[in-house]
Amino acid sequence: MGDLRHIVVAKFKEGVNVDEVVKGMEKLVSDVETVKSFEWGHDVESNAMLTQGYTHVFSMTFRNSDDLTAYLGHPSHVAFSTTFLEAIEKILLFDFPAVVVKASA
Repeated sequence: MGDLRHIVVAKFKEGVNVDEVVKGMEKLVSDVETVKSFEWGHDVESNAMLTQGYTHVFSMTFRNSDDLTAYLGHPSHVAFSTTFLEAIEKILLFDFPAVVVKASA
């Protein structure tokens, strides 16, 4: 089994300063040692019907489920979760073991 991925897909509330939320997320993952990698992005090309209003994706990689559990219970994550949840209108969340079919070069 490969790494464990933690994917969050979000639709932010109208008027939210998304840049500030992203800065908070970047600080959070810098504070937590068990986060192996972090990537994020926002949709730029999809049809609105297909995205259903979701605009941003946040992807974290962990070595295993224990590392994810440590992240979820970390005081920095607990504190930031309140800020994040207040900023979003809708959210999807997936945690899954990564199956690598083609590794990056």
